[in-house]
Amino acid sequence: MNTQKTNRKAAWRIALAGLIALSAAMGIGRFAFTPLLPMMLHDQVIDLNGGGWLATSNYLGYFIGAMLCAFWRGLPPTRTIRVGLIATALLTLGMGLLHTQGIWLLLRLLSGIASALVFVYSSGWCLQRLTQLQLPALGGIIYCGPGIGIVLTGLSSSGMVAAGWHAASGWMAFGLLTALLTLAVWKTFSGDADLRTGTPAAANTDETEPAAIKREVRWQVLAYGLAGFGYIITATFLPVIARQALPGSFWPDFFWPLFGLCVALGALFATRIPIHVDQRLLLATSYVMQAIGVIISAVLPNETGFALGSILLGLPFTAITLFAMREARRLRSRHAAGLMGLMTASYGIGQIAGPPLATRLVHASGSFTPSLSIAAAALLTGAVLYCWLALRARTKNLATA
Repeated sequence: MNTQKTNRKAAWRIALAGLIALSAAMGIGRFAFTPLLPMMLHDQVIDLNGGGWLATSNYLGYFIGAMLCAFWRGLPPTRTIRVGLIATALLTLGMGLLHTQGIWLLLRLLSGIASALVFVYSSGWCLQRLTQLQLPALGGIIYCGPGIGIVLTGLSSSGMVAAGWHAASGWMAFGLLTALLTLAVWKTFSGDADLRTGTPAAANTDETEPAAIKREVRWQVLAYGLAGFGYIITATFLPVIARQALPGSFWPDFFWPLFGLCVALGALFATRIPIHVDQRLLLATSYVMQAIGVIISAVLPNETGFALGSILLGLPFTAITLFAMREARRLRSRHAAGLMGLMTASYGIGQIAGPPLATRLVHASGSFTPSLSIAAAALLTGAVLYCWLALRARTKNLATA
């Protein structure tokens, strides 16, 4: 009984550390840019096209970081998480202290690399430790982190605007907040040896992996990449889109925090879904919800449409990540870190493509509607892929029963 109580206490400490790490690396390191972009546009330190390129630079960095995780297997998990968090704090501070767009591009690139490293290694390390402690269901707590970070940055940015702050001050404030969050979890991220027991990761080579698993890996990597493309245009430009559609309204300041709140709530709800439920069907359902959330803001460009869009885009956001990382662990078991990195890299490619496409189509059409329609179509395509994979697996199981 004492052992069970000790395990539960340790599991909660690990889950909360993962939550805080992702709040810092994702909610701030990546997504603080979204509520700060309107402030940067107002300060006339950048235009919409430049903002799109800053977003793309960050997503390119995220892709590079994910590729490092996929193919460079020798990184020690907890030390990598610590370094990534320190880098996130310093790079976020740098956005406020340095005022050259060329340097900003570099800072956002490096920030993307850091956030990918923290995301992949926090996910892998925390999920592995929770499994060892026989409480894997707490994994959903970890993925509340990005949503909580988004709420913090969204509401803080709204207050900054009301107080007449410049964007540079916002960047510095978020950098200091990241440093404080890093200190809060510093001691928890230790004990890499726990993850180095058992069969070496190198033993799980392509030569020993069944052909059916190889094929499913390829399809899942593609499907997960479609999610990256499908959500990123809204996630990058939501406050800008809302301000264009609702000039003079105070509501646009609250759609991004609403999105973040729903991200956290969706992750919590995901922990209530039994683990034995087919994660591919959960992913397909989540993709359809996000597709509706993306397109509804174009169909109903008013307070109701943006609120519904924020809710439907946010609820499945990190739930998708949780379901996909569980699929990586199902397919590759203890050697899932490489696949997690590869899937994250595919997601990153989708993100890289989104902002330049959006800004180009806005210049051509004067509206975000064409790019949002393409994004929704990508999400629906991903949903069809996951349904097909689930149906194929079920048919195969029935044939062998």
